[in-house]
Parts: sequence; structure tokens; C-alpha cells
Amino acid sequence: MYKMEIPYSLSPTHFRDKPLSGRDRRLWHEWQMIEDGLRARPDISWRVTKTNAQGLPTGYCIDYHIQSICGVTNEAQLNQPGAVNKPQMADEFRMLIDLPDAFPCVDGAPVFRFLTEDEQGKPIAHPWHPNIRFYGAFAGRVCLNRTDTYTDLIWGIKRVAEYLRYERYHALNEPPYPEDQQVAAWVIRQAEPNGWI
Repeated sequence: MYKMEIPYSLSPTHFRDKPLSGRDRRLWHEWQMIEDGLRARPDISWRVTKTNAQGLPTGYCIDYHIQSICGVTNEAQLNQPGAVNKPQMADEFRMLIDLPDAFPCVDGAPVFRFLTEDEQGKPIAHPWHPNIRFYGAFAGRVCLNRTDTYTDLIWGIKRVAEYLRYERYHALNEPPYPEDQQVAAWVIRQAEPNGWI
């Protein structure tokens, strides 16, 4: 179950003239890039959910106000011969970004994960996309195929918006491989041929 932490009141300008360690400089840079990159985006809102001891963000909550597919009809018969699984839509999706202690090192990649339940543990809409896990213990996990460890968080946030609009997806069972094989099969067998995406 997810519990939202208290609102955060500082801004990146608070740290602008302070001496920062290498990791803290990167955390500050990411925060500034998110603030600048999302300022004029009515389709994406965000807030800080976790900070380190210095008060710099190590976790974010990103709310997407984008209509996207959140499931399909007749899901029990998903991709069965003769089954028709039309897309179901939602207008709001919530994603968490967690920056591990080793961030920004190669072994400390940020974790992008959509919430699949609310604060009371009840299921909520999460994206139906071949590059976002829909089923199982890792439901909500996002596969970004980042270009390198220096890719800014804002790049990932904007890329996920492209996923939600189905402007970008990888459904073929070849490298880099879809995150969710069942959704990928639906995309190839039903969504593309029927013009749903």
C-alpha cells in the first residue's frame, strides 16, 4: 500500500548558492530540470515525496492528466482466438520515481513505477502499455530503455507521457523486449489491426 508523504515547501532556488557534494549537485540538477521542464505542462503535475538529510529530493510523485488505456474488456479471454478485447480508458495516472542511494551511478538507476492501488489499498487505474508492467508482482514498473546513466529524469517523465499517448511503444518480442508480454501481444494482435492505437 502506498502512503503519500507530507508536502514539500522548498524550491531549487533555496540551494542555488550552497556548496553541494557531487551526488547532491546531481539531485539539485534533476530537481531544477523537473521544475523548469514541467512548468508549462498542464498534462503533468508533480511533487517531492522524499528528501535526503540535506533536504534535496530523492523521490517524486508524478501525476499524468492524460487519457490513456488502463485495461481491456473481456480480460479473462485476453488474446484468445475470436476474443475481442477493446481498450478501456482512464484520465489520471500516478507514477513514483525513487532515487536509490547509489544514484546517479550505473548500479543506482532511478526506479519509475506507476501506482496500482490507492492509499487504502484499493486498485486504481494504471497504464496498459507494452513497456509498463500490468500484471504480477512488478505491476506498474516502467521500462524506459534509457540511453545512459546521465539521462535526466525529465527525459523519462516526458517519455512516459509519450507512452501514455501511444506515441512510443515497443511490442515486438525482440530486444529491448516489451516489459509486459501479454499487453505486447494484444497490441500486435488487436490494437494495431483495429486502429485503437
